Amino acid sequence: MEIVPTEIPDVLIIKPQVFTDERGYFFESYNREKFIAAGIDVNFVQDNESKSMKGVLRGLHFQKPPFAQGKLVRVMRGAVLDVAVDLRADSPWYGKWAAIELTEHNKWMYWIPPGFAHGFLTLEDNTVFFYKCTNVYNKESEGSVRWNDPELNINWGSGIQPVLSGKDQVAPMFAELGKVF
Repeated sequence: MEIVPTEIPDVLIIKPQVFTDERGYFFESYNREKFIAAGIDVNFVQDNESKSMKGVLRGLHFQKPPFAQGKLVRVMRGAVLDVAVDLRADSPWYGKWAAIELTEHNKWMYWIPPGFAHGFLTLEDNTVFFYKCTNVYNKESEGSVRWNDPELNINWGSGIQPVLSGKDQVAPMFAELGKVF
């Protein structure tokens, strides 16, 4: 397993060792001891999965304390552009974002610690997205940031017209959030 820091050092790309042969492939998607050795000492308590058509944008979502969530995400089928935005007010990377393309072929994972908004844009039809969370979902603690906020200036790609939920269409702008973390 290779751990690669992003522009925001707390957000990590995890590249598992994949074994392939004529039968297919095998890899460890999670090994607690290896994750602890890499500095990710967390307990996962909830797994989520979604399936989306090409062009669906989910996010940017977060859970406020005390239900803040760290997420270990990966694509099981298809491809996404995955984005993490630092919402930690005392962080030198506050308001900055990091992005990575996750695909069924590269089998990379993305570690997004608590204190970040998270979202992804599906790049292929029938994309299946999987994530492990460090806290349970709590409706009263959910929050979001507008995906196309000009202050964040996230590069989702040129000319995209994403398919959004009603909630994501009216998410607050970054400046409206105040101190969340």
